[in-house]
Amino acid sequence: MTGTDLDGFDIAILSALQQDDALTAAALSEVVNLSPSQCARRRSALESAGIIQGYSIRRDADALGLGLRAMVRITLRRPSADSDADFIRFVNAQRQIESAYSISGDADYVLDVRCRDLAEFGTFVHECLLFHPLIGQVRSDVVLRTVKDRAALDLRPDRR
Repeated sequence: MTGTDLDGFDIAILSALQQDDALTAAALSEVVNLSPSQCARRRSALESAGIIQGYSIRRDADALGLGLRAMVRITLRRPSADSDADFIRFVNAQRQIESAYSISGDADYVLDVRCRDLAEFGTFVHECLLFHPLIGQVRSDVVLRTVKDRAALDLRPDRR
């Protein structure tokens, strides 16, 4: 199953689940006008095909003590296959980095960073990024207001 194989019922199921991913087959059947068994079968097929990759909760980062969000653009000192792989390992080890994207343009990567406050962010930038041997340039923008946020947060107790 691919995106082009989806019919109106599949799209309706995906739309409903994007609003509330905890809907039961019975509740879905009321929304999309299919039987609960058909809804369950289609949902399972969407999961098996990887179109639905998982389920998550929405949360309030401020209430969880992660009130600062920044977008950080990174330019590698000497881009290469080895430095790229090393940088990816470094990124995956940093708890403050919620997501990272290899991009086109004037930077190599954009990092979505969450910290408790400006002091923690400053420490992260100065101690982890600025002097890292792979990183040539760091530019950051602190997010003033979140318009839309669907990223997962690291909620381990040591983050609060």
